[in-house]
Amino acid sequence: MWQEENQNVALDPMIAERLKRDRDGLIAAVVRQYDTGEVLMLAWMNDDALERTLTTRRGTYWSRSRGEIWVKGETSGHHQEVKSVALDCDGDAVLLSVDQTGPACHTGTRSCFTNELLEEAS
Repeated sequence: MWQEENQNVALDPMIAERLKRDRDGLIAAVVRQYDTGEVLMLAWMNDDALERTLTTRRGTYWSRSRGEIWVKGETSGHHQEVKSVALDCDGDAVLLSVDQTGPACHTGTRSCFTNELLEEAS
């Protein structure tokens, strides 16, 4: 497991100083399919999850409900190969462009954004 092999790896200080974390030390991670731009999911990252993502190129996040790091696809097989990561202008969110294998949503759908609240105007 990555965590056991790389416990002493820390986020680059030049990246860390640019982050504006919430009160729990997290930033939002918007995840999209790299070749289509389809928005797949929103997750949360702490410094450790971001460092692991940058190092391994696998989508790695912080589970607020379980209180632990998780690698997308580690149990489901629905992996994310990270193609690029961009920090937003405020430093409080990152945009991951990934190649998604299988569904991105824990409900089994391709995208977590399937509940339309407002449809496109004609």
